[in-house]
Amino acid sequence: MAARGRCPGCGSAALVEDAHYAQQQLVCAACGCVLAEGLLTTTYTEEEHLRGIRRVQDLCKVLQLPRVFEETAVSYFQRAVQHPSFHLVSLEKKELLGGCCVFVTCRQHNWPVTMGTICSLLYAKQELFASVYLSLQKELELSVPALSLADLVKTHLNSFRLFQHAADVPAPFVEDKEKVVARTMQVVELASETWLVTGRHPVPIVTAAAFLSWQSLQPGARLSCSLGRFCKLAGVDLPPPAHLRLKELLEILLRMASQLAWLRVFKLDKKTVVKHIGDLLQHRIFLLKNAFCLQDGEEEGAAAPGEGSPGSPPAAGGAAQEKGCPSGGKRQREGGPRPLLPPCLINPRKRLRTAAPSPSDSAITGDEPISDSEIEQYLRGPEEIRAVSKAKAWP
Repeated sequence: MAARGRCPGCGSAALVEDAHYAQQQLVCAACGCVLAEGLLTTTYTEEEHLRGIRRVQDLCKVLQLPRVFEETAVSYFQRAVQHPSFHLVSLEKKELLGGCCVFVTCRQHNWPVTMGTICSLLYAKQELFASVYLSLQKELELSVPALSLADLVKTHLNSFRLFQHAADVPAPFVEDKEKVVARTMQVVELASETWLVTGRHPVPIVTAAAFLSWQSLQPGARLSCSLGRFCKLAGVDLPPPAHLRLKELLEILLRMASQLAWLRVFKLDKKTVVKHIGDLLQHRIFLLKNAFCLQDGEEEGAAAPGEGSPGSPPAAGGAAQEKGCPSGGKRQREGGPRPLLPPCLINPRKRLRTAAPSPSDSAITGDEPISDSEIEQYLRGPEEIRAVSKAKAWP
């Protein structure tokens, strides 16, 4: 931007305002002389506010968001900067505030973008970004709709590099994007129906489902590929819980495969069952009902004895329940269908046992301190109360 006047050193009129740093400076373009260093037209807080707005605008341009998204994100950032809750936060959190405003705007407009994408652009930790995002949503009372699994699958798979030929990707590993997305959606729906999604981060589940779907489309050349190599070739990070989600999905698929007549003759394991994922997904509802003892059947069996007299023995109902769904101990011995329960109930976390007190600690010596409330429990009559009061009055 040209400015009026001439340089006192060389007399050139080519004076420009250099906006490279936080504060603009008037510089001669001919000799480089700084005519006005550090134009103190704004305070540090105002400069920080302007830098934050520019960061929001630059992030919207990188994500190629519409103009209305940028305006909404800037307005959220201005509200957040003026809110007292964000005045005394650390500088690192203030720098993430603009990214959180962009993320909120995208979620409100159902724009498919994940928190990990914005964190990678800002070089930020997801835990810190999530804390700032929750604080922003709470303090500004913003209504943010939940991102559906279908949108999350499409968004997460858009960043995979296995859908186009590349020098570092073998030819048998390249797959059609639409086929992988469609099958991944079916596997994620299966995981949702078997309690594998509830209360868990969705990205590891989507990653494991995409890996199984990609393998099942051409199992001959891809069964030897591990999950870590798959993520490396796809150009995405491997979430640590993805191995656990993959193990749980394979266990569900093996139970479903045991209910198909033409698969019982094969000795399927966690690798070979991937070849039959297409058939298992095609008959998903039927196989789930046969592979697991559903809660509805248990409730119907339990309700049968109640139809008679209240005191009648549950003989018929118990027999029906044993026939339809055996008890827990019998089910474990015979390998029958188990209830379809969340993994946290099937494999609960082990609780740390408290150390047992030693005999010397538990022995009563008579020197233990007695609290005032405990002393009052032993005072039964007014004579004892007067005696204690007299004892306290002694020097």
